[in-house]
Amino acid sequence: MNFNWDVFWHYLLQPSGVYLNGLWLTCVIAVLAMLLGCVLGLVAALMRLSASPFLQYPVRLYVWLMRGTPLLVQIVFLYTALAAGGVFRFEDLSLGGFILPGNLQAAIIALGLNEGAYMAEIIRAGINAVDKGQYEAGRCLGMTFGKLMRRIVLPQAFRVIVPPLGNEFNVMLKNTTLVSVIGVQELLLSTQMVTSATFRVFELYLVVALYFLLLTTLWGFFQRWLEARFGRSDRPTPAASRFFGRSAGKLLRGR
Repeated sequence: MNFNWDVFWHYLLQPSGVYLNGLWLTCVIAVLAMLLGCVLGLVAALMRLSASPFLQYPVRLYVWLMRGTPLLVQIVFLYTALAAGGVFRFEDLSLGGFILPGNLQAAIIALGLNEGAYMAEIIRAGINAVDKGQYEAGRCLGMTFGKLMRRIVLPQAFRVIVPPLGNEFNVMLKNTTLVSVIGVQELLLSTQMVTSATFRVFELYLVVALYFLLLTTLWGFFQRWLEARFGRSDRPTPAASRFFGRSAGKLLRGR
């Protein structure tokens, strides 16, 4: 097999500037798009849980469109089709000397809009998992809807939301490769640029696959830490276990 180990180890262990820029941009796009998706998902979930049909039906339409059409089509439509139809064009923005390209803006917004539809259903399921007695207790204390959600419901719902949220970010990391079709120089497009110069396709695509495997593996460790951190309150502490154990023993002995 015509496999060049020198090229493979060089780009795996000593990546060039193009590779590092692509890797950095992949992480930035994934994080920003996920944050946007979480914000949109939270707003959409609260609207979906509203009793008003004027709030429910727009969210249902949004979720239906985003989940029912391919993400690749959404990216191309947002950046290319809207500009071709004269509806909207993404222009480069200057932010304090930093240029934010139009295609990068479109990539983050498209990924965030798509993710928001999935996060809306995840957050809605998490909120519904909270016992209804918690709502009644908050209302009895005179809490407003915003304070009730912020202090009682959402902290409890977050324990249910964390596992699927982690899985969604894992998928988001891999979905960043789709934005290469609109010229965003993330990790995949950076690899294509290097392969066009070196003609070492097999070695370099194996390298990019290992990079993505590394990113998703590191995120997997962080996700397990999050799940353990926020699920800790569900488990009784050792002191509480000993107390209730002694109490149960006294009851069984008739004391």
